[in-house]
Amino acid sequence: MSSTRSRLTVAYAGAMVGTMIAFSVALWAARRAGSYDELARHVLAQARLASTIIEQANTNSAAVIVTRDTLVGSTISPALRTLLEGMEDYILVLDQSGRMLYGSFAVRQLNEDDRTNLQREAITVKSGGEGQLFVVGGDPLLLVAVDVQLSGATQLRVVAASSVRSTDIAIRELLGTMLAVAPLLLLASLGLAYVIAGRAFRQVDVMINEVQAITDGRSLHRRLPVDGANDEIARLGVTLNEMMERLEKSFAALRRFTADASHELKTPLAVLRADVERSMSGSATRAERMVALEEALHQTTRMADLVESLLTLARADEGRFDLHRERVELEPIVREVYETASILSEPAGLTVTMSEPARVAVFGDGARLRQLFLNLTINSIKYTPRGGGVEIALVSRERTAVFSVRDTGIGISAADLPHIFERFYRADRARSRATERAGFGLGLAISQWIAEAHGGSIAVRSRFGRGSTFTVTLPMLEEGPERGGTASMEAHGPAAA
Repeated sequence: MSSTRSRLTVAYAGAMVGTMIAFSVALWAARRAGSYDELARHVLAQARLASTIIEQANTNSAAVIVTRDTLVGSTISPALRTLLEGMEDYILVLDQSGRMLYGSFAVRQLNEDDRTNLQREAITVKSGGEGQLFVVGGDPLLLVAVDVQLSGATQLRVVAASSVRSTDIAIRELLGTMLAVAPLLLLASLGLAYVIAGRAFRQVDVMINEVQAITDGRSLHRRLPVDGANDEIARLGVTLNEMMERLEKSFAALRRFTADASHELKTPLAVLRADVERSMSGSATRAERMVALEEALHQTTRMADLVESLLTLARADEGRFDLHRERVELEPIVREVYETASILSEPAGLTVTMSEPARVAVFGDGARLRQLFLNLTINSIKYTPRGGGVEIALVSRERTAVFSVRDTGIGISAADLPHIFERFYRADRARSRATERAGFGLGLAISQWIAEAHGGSIAVRSRFGRGSTFTVTLPMLEEGPERGGTASMEAHGPAAA
């Protein structure tokens, strides 16, 4: 009973039983009403036929009612009696006083009490009505009355009655047939429903087996078989395949992230260990110990920067990094970044220029925005050869603030361009530059997170050997009351590596 197939079959059985019961009750009620209507029309036709015979007899002869003696009382003529004897069912002819002038063979077969009760009931029946039920001798009868106006002031009442037992028998037979056939139909429907549900869920069983076979990250390359149908199961298979594709990318990124982080920590830890061992060596001079400690301090600082960057990205991924949002004027920040870039570019022999920045404001975290602009600027300085140039600009464009950094550096190849915002990713040529300014490959990932956390975006255009242009687009602050406070980064985060 735990399988969906069984539950659907039981639910279908319940719905089937309920439908059959409702249908049977409706059919029984309709058949019963139809049978009683048909019986009422038959009895009314019998009463009208008897009244027609009496009217014709009255037209042909005035002796319709004959008085035999004071004991027997009045009765109908023998000729009229002969005509009425040919009619079936119960036929009564009453005079104006309610005395019975004629009773058919069926009436005469009743005992005296039943005949008296039937006569009394015939007097009260409404003429020309739908009739009324009356039980005589344990047999329910349907009575219909028709009044007949003879010549003069004479008026007779003709009452016809018929047993409803035959109608009840037919209805009971119909009900019995339904009760006999219903279980067979129910069993057949249950078997058919179970087979249909099994065929419908066969594809689900295949998916379950396939998903169970994917037990670890090494099997995420497998995909579920999906047919061309556009039903719910096919859409489920497509959705699961898309989910596994995302999981495969996430697992691959996680493995790459672990390998890159280990690689970045392995070298400084090895250098740090060697420096500590050298400084602890008994043969080392004071000057050599100072050099070793200075190198160890440099490596420690480098690892601290790496750990801080990783912590920033981890908090951003979990949505736990708070941004102190307020009105921020970008012009002073850009000028400060330009001054810092000018100082850093002097040893490298670079020229840093900046056009007049636009006076625009955004709603965000000033410290993080400064980090964003400075990361992009330092990145351009780092990979621009001596004699090159870096150009900084801040403009206003269609209700957005656009910050751009263009350089004449080594550029980025077309193969590397889609991956530069991934964590620890560095182009091969950039990795080959083993300088003190070489980074960890996290700066652009952090920059992308900062831009997206402020509702903006970051883009890059580059040609290998001809330089690159990084562009940050941020929504400008709407004119209105100033807003402030701390808001958590929820929907924005760095791209997963």
